[in-house]
Amino acid sequence: MNLNAQTQTKNHFLLFAGVCTAIAAVAHVGCIIFGAPWYRFFGAGEEMATMAEQGLIYPHLITAVIATILLLWSCYAFSGAKRIRQLPLMKIALCVISAIFLIRGIGFVFIMPAIPDNSMTFWWVSSSICLVIGGAYALGTKKAWSQI
Repeated sequence: MNLNAQTQTKNHFLLFAGVCTAIAAVAHVGCIIFGAPWYRFFGAGEEMATMAEQGLIYPHLITAVIATILLLWSCYAFSGAKRIRQLPLMKIALCVISAIFLIRGIGFVFIMPAIPDNSMTFWWVSSSICLVIGGAYALGTKKAWSQI
C-alpha cells in the first residue's frame, strides 16, 4: 500500500468549505439568470433588484464578479483538500479566504449601514453562514498546512 495515501487523511473542512462556496457561486449565477426575485430573496437589496428589473447591466456585472471569486475560492478549497492540482500561493490564498469570510461574519454591523434595505434576519443568517464557512476554511487550512 502507498504510504503517502495511507498517511494522508481527507480534509473534510476544506471539502465542506469548497462545496459551500461553490453553492454560493451557483446561487449568484441564479440571480443573474432569474433576476429581481432572486436578488430580493438572497438579500442583495431593493436597489439591486430594481436595477435588474430595469434591465441595467450593473447588478449582473457585480454578481458575476462575486460568483467568479467564489468559484475561484472553491477551487482553492478543493486544491487544499488535494482534490484538484495544487494552485499557486495556496497558503496565502487559504488564509486570506478564511479571513475574509470570518471578517464578513463578525463585521456585519459595520456593513449594515451601507445596505439599509436588508433585514436583521438576512444579516444574522448570512453572517452565520460566513462564520461557518470561514471556520471551515480556517480549520481545513490548519489541517492541510504541512501538505500545501
